[in-house]
Amino acid sequence: MSRTLTQSDILSTDEYLKVRLAKRRELVALKKARQMHIGPHVTVSFECWETMWYQVQEMLYIEKGGEEQLKDELLAYAPMVPNGRELVVTLMFEIEDVARRARVLATLGGVEETITLSFSGHRIKALSEQDVDRTTAEGKTSAVHFLHFPFDAAQINDFKQAGSQVIFAIDHKNYQHMAVLPEIVRLSVAQDLD
Repeated sequence: MSRTLTQSDILSTDEYLKVRLAKRRELVALKKARQMHIGPHVTVSFECWETMWYQVQEMLYIEKGGEEQLKDELLAYAPMVPNGRELVVTLMFEIEDVARRARVLATLGGVEETITLSFSGHRIKALSEQDVDRTTAEGKTSAVHFLHFPFDAAQINDFKQAGSQVIFAIDHKNYQHMAVLPEIVRLSVAQDLD
């Protein structure tokens, strides 16, 4: 279901404090149904209006930057709300050891160009957010990537079919892993598609 995130959606700090704990509990449950692991180091979170609303509210609560910060947060996070014809993902390389993380990321330049969703004969290539270049000239990638998977009408229909097997794949020469979306994840993210 397509929905935009605007300034009118954001609660004042006082109003947010009244619902913060309940919203956090709701978000934990929601994220559980929208998250999966790809290989040993990657966690994928399918974003939606609720996850981005919570992100903006938390940033405002923590940093207390007021109206100016709100504008910046909306510029950053509103594009991460699916528009009804796409799925939007935050992909994170999670490696606790700092030195090891640096070594692994140094070998994964361009990884954002190798990510796909495949189902029912369709293969959708991820498009990276263009806010910053996530791969350096030296070939090091970022630990966090923001990705969009654009769908056409036939792809939306096939993705929503009960039992449709959807494969999330990373096909970088130094990180080749794939996983089938659990049905709970497919059902949850299918709601993002109109």
